[in-house]
Amino acid sequence: FLCSFGTALAQDVELMPPPPLDPAKVRTVMEKAVDGFIRPGYDAFRDSGTALEGKMAALCATPSADTMAAAKAGFADAAEAWARIEIVRVGPVIEQNRFERVLYYPDRKGLGLRQVQRYLSERDESVTTPAGLQAKSVAAQGFGALEYVLYGKDADDLLSKRDGFRCRYGAAIAGNIAKIGTELSDAWDAPDGTARHWKEPGPDNPVFRDEREALVGLLGILVHAAEAIRDQRIETFYKGPDNAKFPRTAIFWRSGLTWKSIADNIAAVQTLMSKAGMSDLLPPDQRSITGSIDFIAKSMVRVAGNIDPDIEKALAGDAQRGKVDYLLLNG
Repeated sequence: FLCSFGTALAQDVELMPPPPLDPAKVRTVMEKAVDGFIRPGYDAFRDSGTALEGKMAALCATPSADTMAAAKAGFADAAEAWARIEIVRVGPVIEQNRFERVLYYPDRKGLGLRQVQRYLSERDESVTTPAGLQAKSVAAQGFGALEYVLYGKDADDLLSKRDGFRCRYGAAIAGNIAKIGTELSDAWDAPDGTARHWKEPGPDNPVFRDEREALVGLLGILVHAAEAIRDQRIETFYKGPDNAKFPRTAIFWRSGLTWKSIADNIAAVQTLMSKAGMSDLLPPDQRSITGSIDFIAKSMVRVAGNIDPDIEKALAGDAQRGKVDYLLLNG
């Protein structure tokens, strides 16, 4: 659904001679993308990560059904905030392996999961400190690892005693997520940093030397996001009714957040296009495509919200699987 927009605009950029590309209009779009989508997105992720860190600390200090429920709610909130900004796979997030440290997925061979399970079984105290955890595999540092701590085998250990090993490991992961969220927010909020590079392309700019490069960079976010939703979110566990199905390789299948995460990714693409006003860059006779994309995106979000969160059940029956097929077809 998105690739058609990206292709149309990208072709426009490639085929037009330099003069017709309005530099002022491109700068306006870039400014809106940064200030209306990217910075608020990272700020929300920072805030949700900080809240998650506090809720994990509370669970460790006072294990109970209530603090466990609060920690799981904090996990869901932070995962949602991440899903709504993770389409931005450029800039500070790809430095220092931040992206993978927040979410290592897909874990195609289960190597990351086995590392997390080993740390838990061996009670490796090094993963309960920020410095120790950062020295470990990226797969042990983010949402995937924390989901297993909260929802995986023997998760009830979190309630067995105060400041238990499993909980301290989970708290360290939450702290790592919060720290990265703060780093990303600070990097984009800095007045002379990443945001300025995006909003003010020019010959001395280390990121975009002119408006054409800036536009291509922004389009890349949209196109790569559409590809990732299909290839890395859906096709990792389902490639159609006639192919093998791997429900337990779906993102967030333990917590039941698979479809919510995918819907949030789709909504993020839609929001970026809207906030940036990207349709203004298309010729008037091509702008109707954005309305079609908006319609399909809303439909995909609605369908995703009505699929059984139990992935095995969702892929077992024709009615539920038909909804998944719809997402795959339009992804």
